[in-house]
Amino acid sequence: MPEHLELQHLVDLSVGSDETLPNLLENKRPLIKRCPYIGLLLATLSSLFFSLCSVIVKSLVNIDPIQLAMFRFIGVLLPTVPIVIYTEQPIFPQGKRLLLILRSIVGTIGLMLSFYAFRNMPLADASVIVFSVPVFVALFARVFLKEPCGIWNTISIILTLVGVILITHPPFIFGDEKVESNENYDSLRGAIAAFVSTIFGANAYVLLRVLKGLHFSVIMTNFGAIAILQTLFVSVVFGTLCMPNCGTERLLVVCLALFSYLGQILLTMSLQMEQAGPVAIARSADIVFAFLWQVMFFDEIPSKYSVCGAVLVLLSVLLVGLRKWALALPAESQLRKMLGVLAQ
Repeated sequence: MPEHLELQHLVDLSVGSDETLPNLLENKRPLIKRCPYIGLLLATLSSLFFSLCSVIVKSLVNIDPIQLAMFRFIGVLLPTVPIVIYTEQPIFPQGKRLLLILRSIVGTIGLMLSFYAFRNMPLADASVIVFSVPVFVALFARVFLKEPCGIWNTISIILTLVGVILITHPPFIFGDEKVESNENYDSLRGAIAAFVSTIFGANAYVLLRVLKGLHFSVIMTNFGAIAILQTLFVSVVFGTLCMPNCGTERLLVVCLALFSYLGQILLTMSLQMEQAGPVAIARSADIVFAFLWQVMFFDEIPSKYSVCGAVLVLLSVLLVGLRKWALALPAESQLRKMLGVLAQ
């Protein structure tokens, strides 16, 4: 899924430059040999924490989504400041400043819109649309970076668009057929927010590819600081800035920041232990968790259209993950030869 944008550059780094990744991987090799699937397990756990963040955002109805985004960015910034200081990285490097600011603004808007979608749509529907971001990366990378967009990327984009149409169930296509929905939802605005969130998210991925030569702590520190200022400004302008109520609300806000941090750390570790393709596939567990939480916490049974749309989006994400996996394998690998058509 928009909640994980600040670490997407690690996906590219894991199949690109080895100089920017920590040397921790060498120390983990005995552990990987004992448990070869630990990277996938960590990626799945990161999906669990990120999906719980979505549940918290949906549950805190008395706090504006923009302010919740600000609390989440605080959880991004605080843990990365010691890292950037310890590694002695330039916090605001020359020649990259405009790109860092643009990436932060785009990523912040994407996350705020995704939080708005979680509030105004069924959790599973919003999560599926938001999680389709990686599929659109190929499209924008083709437009802005002139990267090739093969037949499998095209198929993935088409599957995702069809899936999103089934989930949003627009009346001009399906007529006046009603789908049961919570009366407190504004499904049309929520669906628009979720889809626009994927557009901003995909462009944030493209900017991260341009910035992939920078240390991850530099990108995350700039992202967190600029995002806090941006969300604080928007909250003040719209008059939504307030302190959470004592008790459960403040506890959930702390959990939101904590779960965001745990999800990011687990995702980072998984990308250090496993190739980007398998990790992307394991991260699709986010969709499964979203449907589970929707039934457990909000007592909402997904419609047949939502289920069919989710299956199509999940299939497209799996195709993208398999393609990344195939591209990352050695040229002489038998598995790459079997998946060769995906790498085209």
